[in-house]
Amino acid sequence: MHSELLERYCARILDELAASLKARDGTAHDRYVRACQLLKDRDEDMARAFDDFRRSTAVMQLAIMRSMGLLTDEDLNGFSEQTQVQVRGITSISGAEPGHT
Repeated sequence: MHSELLERYCARILDELAASLKARDGTAHDRYVRACQLLKDRDEDMARAFDDFRRSTAVMQLAIMRSMGLLTDEDLNGFSEQTQVQVRGITSISGAEPGHT
């Protein structure tokens, strides 16, 4: 699941980058700076969610992936009931659980 979610996130980033590059507002340099900043920001998010994935960090990282909109209900249902409760609990506290604003 880890590699599938990473692939999903990378595809989202590439789509976001392509849309940003298609926008013709500002100079070429402005667009370049925005693209670099976008990649820097997304790389930081990716690191929080995917780097150093271990048993001791797995639930928190799954909650981060959930808050990023990567871990769907269907994905989450593949985990134990305990893991589902923990992930949903963390994301509901942060307001990141789907259905919260």
